[in-house]
Amino acid sequence: MSLALKYRPKTLDEIIGQEHLLAPKAVLRTLIKKNALIHSFFYGPPGCGKTTLARVIAQHLQRPFFELNATTLKVEDLRKIFKEYANALEKPLIFIDEVHRLSKNQQEVLLPFMENNTALIIGASTENPYYSLTSAMRSRSHLFELHRVNDEALEQQLEKIIDKEVIHMASDEKAFLVSSSSGDVRAMLNLLESATALGSEVSLEQLKAIRPYALQAGSSEADSHYDLASAMIKSIRGSDVDASIYYLARLINGGEPAEFIARRLSILASEDIGNANPHALNLASSTLNIVKMIGYPEARISLAQLVIYLASSPKSNRAYLAINSALSAIKNGEIYPIPKNIKQDKVNYLYPHNYGGWVKQNYMSKEMKFYESSKIGFEKTLDEWLGKIRS
Repeated sequence: MSLALKYRPKTLDEIIGQEHLLAPKAVLRTLIKKNALIHSFFYGPPGCGKTTLARVIAQHLQRPFFELNATTLKVEDLRKIFKEYANALEKPLIFIDEVHRLSKNQQEVLLPFMENNTALIIGASTENPYYSLTSAMRSRSHLFELHRVNDEALEQQLEKIIDKEVIHMASDEKAFLVSSSSGDVRAMLNLLESATALGSEVSLEQLKAIRPYALQAGSSEADSHYDLASAMIKSIRGSDVDASIYYLARLINGGEPAEFIARRLSILASEDIGNANPHALNLASSTLNIVKMIGYPEARISLAQLVIYLASSPKSNRAYLAINSALSAIKNGEIYPIPKNIKQDKVNYLYPHNYGGWVKQNYMSKEMKFYESSKIGFEKTLDEWLGKIRS
């Protein structure tokens, strides 16, 4: 039996790294304990325990368990299960992995059985299923996000297992097992198992020979991928092109996926550059699409082009500040009625095009200010446009 299977958690208490869901008073744990869990979909990175959690729930609720995968799922298989348990006292738990790949037809087949609680449906995905599930599916279920298992939890799990298995290794080997697995418990144990198959003493050279690059959003270097990503972002924000390229190279060399880097750069394009250079977001979006298609090693060139462009662009965080300010006002209870003139029935609404493009009228029942132009780059042009429009 593999280490990953041998040490797969069998109870809620044995699942690591998901305290926000499974702590003694956490909502999900309480729902499970009270047998009040409705159809649910778990999403999170690989190896964080989504499938394990579904199996533990089935065991805890003492329900028949069926494990399916959306990529190979046949509607006939579902109907067969539902028919078998149509009049049974115990309802099965049907677990569907890769749930984001469910077709619209498959989702429609599930709907009436979810509505009638013929079975408890639990799905799992590495992607947020909110965007792939229909509104009808979402209205009948809960979404729970599982987090990447942190390094401390991985270290504790590793120590426990190597103690039980009597495996000898030094601190450097342990550190590599943890850092290169990027929160993926299964990947850590698979690497450990492969290394032990080569000999009783696990060496760093063996581990690196099996896994030369870190998995997912991780880094096998001394600095964590979070620190390296932070250094790259702050260097771009500070318009230091060479430092930005250096940390990009560190991330690539550490095994960071091109998509992870491109996503971070896309966020920066809006947060730190914004309308000072709106083309930055276009280039970031294009780069994200490109690296998804081509991957390494060519993706490094597109990422480098984007990093140089972003670092060289004028900077403005005013869009970031504006939306945060508006959200803060709303959360603090500043909810005001919509003026009658801009409601759907348009009572006394003044159509701007009939007045040369702009006419003074109320758009908020209370005057509020959220946006302040930086007057940098293209934002200065936008100010000039607004001035001309309103004049």
